[in-house]
Amino acid sequence: MKLNAYAKINISLDVLKKREDGYHEVKMIMQQIDLKDEITLTEIDSGIEIECSDSRVPTDSSNLVYKAYKLISDKFDIGKGIKVRIDKKIPMAAGLAGGSSDCAQTIIGLNEMWDLNLTQEELMDIGVKIGADVPYCIMGGTALAEGIGEELTKLNSFSDKYVLIAKPDIDVSTAYVYNNLDIENIPTHPDTERVIKAIKNDDIYILAENMVNVLETVTIKKYPVINKIKKEMLDRGAIGSIMSGSGPTVFGIFDDYKKGKDCEKFLKNYIDEVFFSKTI
Repeated sequence: MKLNAYAKINISLDVLKKREDGYHEVKMIMQQIDLKDEITLTEIDSGIEIECSDSRVPTDSSNLVYKAYKLISDKFDIGKGIKVRIDKKIPMAAGLAGGSSDCAQTIIGLNEMWDLNLTQEELMDIGVKIGADVPYCIMGGTALAEGIGEELTKLNSFSDKYVLIAKPDIDVSTAYVYNNLDIENIPTHPDTERVIKAIKNDDIYILAENMVNVLETVTIKKYPVINKIKKEMLDRGAIGSIMSGSGPTVFGIFDDYKKGKDCEKFLKNYIDEVFFSKTI
C-alpha cells in the first residue's frame, strides 16, 4: 500500500498563555502543502521493520511510525507485522510536521490494511497519544488548531496557492523557543479571525498581509538568517512571508508562478533545501 504524507505550514501562529501543566495555549492555522514523503506499507509475519531513504531518520522505537504500529497492534491484538518504507522529501526538524505526517499515514494505512473500520475521529484519538500534530495530519487540508494544538476545526479549503519553502541549515529546538518566549511582551499578535475570513473568501492578499508567527520573536533573535530569507522572498515577489512553526523553515506566498520559481532559483544559491510547492 502506497500513501502520501504531506508537509504542513502555519499560516498564522499565536501563543495565548503558558498553562499550569507547562504546556502553551496556542491558536494557529495549519495548511497542508504538496511537498510530501511517500510511505509504502507491506505486511510481514510479525513485528515492524522501518527503512528510510534518509539515513538520518531513526528506524527504531523512537520513530513515530513505530509508536503508531505498536499502539494499534497492541490495542486491537493484531497478530501480523508491517514493513514501512519512507521515501523522505520533507526536510527534517523543519517545523513542517514530516514525522507526524508519516505517522498519520501509517495509522490511516493500518486501519485500511487490517480492516479496523475506525472513523477519522477514532484515528485522530490514536494520533494524539503519539504527538500533538498527528491528529491534524490525519485530518489534512486547512484547519484552526487550539488548546495545545489538539482542538481542531476544519476550515474552508485554501488550495492551489503557490508557496516557496526554504529551510536553512540550522536546527532549532522547539523547547528552547517556547521556553524563551516572553508572552507578556509579544509586539504583534495575529488577527486569527481576519485570516479565517480571508480563507473563507479565498482572498490571498488579505491573508498574506495578516500572516504572523509570534515565535519569530525568539527564533529570529538567535538565527538572523531567518529574517534574511523572509526579506529575500518579499524583495523577489512574495506577497507575504513568515517562519513556519518554531522554525527554522521560512515560507513565502506568491501570486505569480514565475516570481516564485525565480525566487527559488535565487535562494538555492545559498540554501540547500528549497522547494516550490502548492497548498492542497
